Parts: sequence; C-alpha cells; structure tokens
Amino acid sequence: MSRSPRVKANIHAAGTVLWRRAPDGSDAVEIAVIHRPKYRDWSLPKGKLDPGETPVLAAARETEEETGLRPRLGRYLGKVTYPIPGHRKMKRVDYWAAEVAEGEFAANTEVDQLRWIRLDHVLDELSYPMDRQVVRTFARLPAKTATVLVVRHAKAGRRDRFDGPDDERPLEPDGQQRALDLVPNLLAFGAQEIVSAPPLRCVQTVEPLAEELGVDIGLEPLLSETGYAADPDAGRERARELVSDRAVRVLCSQGKVIPDLLRWWTDRDGVTLPPARNRKGSVWALSFAGGRMVAADHLERSLSMAVVPPTDINA
Repeated sequence: MSRSPRVKANIHAAGTVLWRRAPDGSDAVEIAVIHRPKYRDWSLPKGKLDPGETPVLAAARETEEETGLRPRLGRYLGKVTYPIPGHRKMKRVDYWAAEVAEGEFAANTEVDQLRWIRLDHVLDELSYPMDRQVVRTFARLPAKTATVLVVRHAKAGRRDRFDGPDDERPLEPDGQQRALDLVPNLLAFGAQEIVSAPPLRCVQTVEPLAEELGVDIGLEPLLSETGYAADPDAGRERARELVSDRAVRVLCSQGKVIPDLLRWWTDRDGVTLPPARNRKGSVWALSFAGGRMVAADHLERSLSMAVVPPTDINA
C-alpha cells in the first residue's frame, strides 16, 4: 500500500483474531467474524484506543464490547496501517491472537451478527485484504500456545542513595505506579501464577498483581542477577521448567538476567528477537508450542508495540 512517508499514523486502534475450537469435537480452529451494519462489512473485532489506554487493553475491551466474549490474549500478530478516506490521517491497528475465555454473543449497537468460520475458509468471508493478511499471520503458527510473561522490575531508587543491602532497595513512587499499571495489562493475557527473583524491587513490581489474583508470589533465586550469574545454565533450565500449558505465569527478573536469558532461549528455539530496549517495567510476552518458543513479543514501557530502532537490549 503506497502512501506519503511523511504522514504518520495518528489514529490508533487494536483488535484480535478471536478463536475457539470447533464445538463438534473435530479440534478444528474457528475464527470469529463480525458484521457491522453501519459499514455493511464482515471484519475482525477491533476499535480505537480510549485516551490513556494501551493497545493491549483496547484489544481486549473492544473485542468484548463487540462480541460479548472475553478474550485471553496470546501472541502479537503485527499491525496494519491505512489511510482514512477523506482525511489526511493514517490509522494503525495492532492485533493479537486471542482465545475465547468466556461469554456469549449478543447483538449490540455496533455488531448485529457474529459467525464462527473455520480457519481454512475464513479468508473468503472477510471484507478487507488487511484482515486477511492478519489471519494469514495467525495461521502460520499453532493457534493454541502457552504464554510466559517476563517482566523487568519497575524503577527503584538509585543504588548509591540507598543505605542498606541492595536486595532491599524498594520501588520509588514512579515504580509503584508502574506496578499498578501492569496489573490489567498482564491480566489481559490471562496471568494466573507469579514467580519473582527475591530482590524487594522485583517482588514489589508484581505484588499488586498477586493481590488482584489472590495468589502467593513464588521466589526463585536463580532468576536474580546474583543467582543467574553464579549458574546461568541452572537459571535457564529453571525458566524453561516454568513454561506451562496449565497456567499463564509471570516471571519478574532483572536487567542483567533477561537479555542473556532471552538471547539463549531464542537462539535455542530459532526465534528472532524484535528490537527492544528492555526498559524497567517493560514486558516480554513469550509464546510456546510443544515446549518450544514460537514467538517473543515486547511491550515497551508504554505497553505499546511501538517500533523502536535496533539497540542492545541491555540498554
């Protein structure tokens, strides 16, 4: 699609490829396609971000509002960008794969019909080439994946200004707010269990999530900088053991662990890491099929999928 390179996307939206297993027991994958009477089209669920909303939250909210079905986000499927007819504006839509968690469709003011179409037939039912492009990306990998969310702890006070053991250095106010902001975004991926490196700043980063879920935080010294440096192989093996088809786990670790762990893991399983700065409070959403990593997606500090220049992920 050609467009002026000087015109950047200034309308942001998010959506999903919402899927389920066919109810006939065949194990086939079905995709939700919605009909919008205003536009007389068949499309994927999507919608614009509310002010201050992250793409992750918008994808989940818009999907539930349009379909009545609560999604559990999985791997990131990329973005599409296109011009708005009659305006010098570009619209960007970020998409995630999303399995139905619960709910039931009911017609509403925006959507009057929802059809479940088998994956091998759905391209013929969609009105727009861009939607078909997103579904093709979805179809390249298994629909069902296990998710691990790797969080770098939020901002703590400066080490040289803290009078005490470094492992007891707490989050600063900005870091405490970041810990709160993470909660709904991690829940959108279905976060259920939490494992953290022992330093206080790591534990405090996931405490609000633990309180929301009503679960304990498991401590794992091998995911701390000192534990990982002492035995990287043991730390890597422990991270692999935490991948589960049963539960979505959140792992909170540190800046000298995550880059090395992810390089090793993606090299092992043949996944290319996207460019990322690995800032404090950012999240890696890792997807696995059959115990092998199949995707690694990075949510920046803004919890957006903004494209950033290639850089060392230790930065």
